[in-house]
Amino acid sequence: MNRSDPKRSLADQVVRRFGGRYSRELGIDVDAGDAEVERWFVAATLFGTRISARIAERTFDQLARAGIKRIVEAGERDWDALVALLDAGGYARYDFRTATRLQSLAQVVAEHYGGDIGEIGRRFTDPAALVTALEDLPGWGPVTVGLFLRELRGVWSGAGLPLDPRAAEAARHLGLLTGRDRDELACVGDISRQAGADGRDLEAALVRLALAHRRTTGCPGGRRCVVLASGPTRRAQ
Repeated sequence: MNRSDPKRSLADQVVRRFGGRYSRELGIDVDAGDAEVERWFVAATLFGTRISARIAERTFDQLARAGIKRIVEAGERDWDALVALLDAGGYARYDFRTATRLQSLAQVVAEHYGGDIGEIGRRFTDPAALVTALEDLPGWGPVTVGLFLRELRGVWSGAGLPLDPRAAEAARHLGLLTGRDRDELACVGDISRQAGADGRDLEAALVRLALAHRRTTGCPGGRRCVVLASGPTRRAQ
């Protein structure tokens, strides 16, 4: 694939239009070590709720400004104080439930993993076991787990999940994948590398395109995709 390859160009366009990893947009570098993964865990907990990404981002910022950068630090805060922080970020619709969820998570992580999120990644190196361990956390279902782990590819050995089905759907719609590819994740990674990008950014952008496309009918796809032309969605899932 050369620099003028149409797939490379289209991959560039998708990432520019929709954005890449949510962690990077928050200034989190999960490749830099456990402290950053801790921050991403807090953020993913907020993003996992059916709420706009902008509200989740503002709420994450409120928690960070208050010194909550690890989930166990949420357990050190009074429940009413957590509710106030969530409200300040715009999380009012889910404030009570989320405050309770944050405190429950803090307790479980403290009891089972010594308060260290990195311990989860070290203990569960098999993808299926890792998914099960995360889904056992309070309030963490498949959506939150998928969001969290797809940005930890190459960071945690157990984060080797298949390409997100929504990303695969969007990639086929655009013509980046043929539908006959044996390893769709490898194909997306190859397109990303030859475009000088990170595969995680392209996967995240494709998921966002798929989410924005749900209410669109009759789209021709490819470079003529109406959603690609119109702009991004800001819901994180």
